[in-house]
Amino acid sequence: MAHVVIIGGGFAGVWSAAGAALARADADLRITLIAPNGHLVLRPRLYEPEPDLAKVELSRILGPIGVEHLRATVSTIDTGRRVVVADGVEIGYDRLVLAAGSKLVRPRGLPGAERLFDIDTLDGARRLTGHLRGIEGYSAVVAGAGFVGLEAATALAARGRVLLVDRSEVVGHRLGSGPRAHIEAALDELGVERRLATTVTEVGDGYAVLSDGTKVAADAVVWSVGLRASELTRQVSGELDHLGRVPVDRHLRASPEVFAAGDTAAAPFDAGHTVMQACQHAVPLGKVAGYNAAADLLGRPPRDFTPAPYVTCLDLGGAGGLFTRGWDRKVMASGAAGADVKRQINAYIHPPVDDAGRILAAADQVYEALPFFPREEEAA
Repeated sequence: MAHVVIIGGGFAGVWSAAGAALARADADLRITLIAPNGHLVLRPRLYEPEPDLAKVELSRILGPIGVEHLRATVSTIDTGRRVVVADGVEIGYDRLVLAAGSKLVRPRGLPGAERLFDIDTLDGARRLTGHLRGIEGYSAVVAGAGFVGLEAATALAARGRVLLVDRSEVVGHRLGSGPRAHIEAALDELGVERRLATTVTEVGDGYAVLSDGTKVAADAVVWSVGLRASELTRQVSGELDHLGRVPVDRHLRASPEVFAAGDTAAAPFDAGHTVMQACQHAVPLGKVAGYNAAADLLGRPPRDFTPAPYVTCLDLGGAGGLFTRGWDRKVMASGAAGADVKRQINAYIHPPVDDAGRILAAADQVYEALPFFPREEEAA
């Protein structure tokens, strides 16, 4: 029996499995997802105060649609032999979907780096939450004023003093100038201090040292600078982009027998942009890659990756939220209205469970223009 193997249990991996199951229908085709953990982590929600709420049991998604789950970690991909090695065991495949995700870029040579916290993984978020639990009025330093850093800083500001540090001279540099005034206003409202054109050079017991020589109190230093694709991409392609992602075509094919999805895929969004390492792209990437991997074996037409309009939603803690549309990030909703959109999106990314019909119907929705987007005329 032909075999589709999917590496990764995040958004892209789970939806690749569902996409493959959709294409399989009643055909004889084995589908296996390989991931070490028993749950899908809703990674965009790990800044929240109870990170254990941001997970879904994989068995409740994969079981109903007839996908096997091998709890193991892949170390090797041999594209010549069409074999992957997971926990020392070889598994053959006819088509492979690489959806192994990304991980935080950790600083090298930083004294005290072992003291850093992060919200990149469920274990990391648990560690931070456990460390600060019961400490009222703590001092926290957040390194990185990008998307993750802003959500971490504004969430932490609810119970403590927060200093936000970034090498850039502005907050949210990669978010562009469109939403910056709203972000600055939210940080001011929450009392989040900023130290820009600066970085952390040392982390000690209860303190951090900044590149300008300042020593600041810090019960926790949270690192949120940069993501890079899984190192497994190096075993699939010799031509990776600056984030370590595999170039793919409009069908998300990286090579004759390998497809890529999610944070490992450098897929074209439009003529001028490549997809972001974010769940809004990981979900449709997974659906298309998984479908095409199975369809390729079954002699069925492939699907094109046709992403919905790009949007950004940002939780700003007690100051509300921010919702933008387009690559210029035009602000469509802010404050309480922005927070409401963010809550709806956080609910929307939760996959259906226990019901094969609902799971497969969701896998069939490749173009996901969310129905609750504010209309332009309402956002003025």
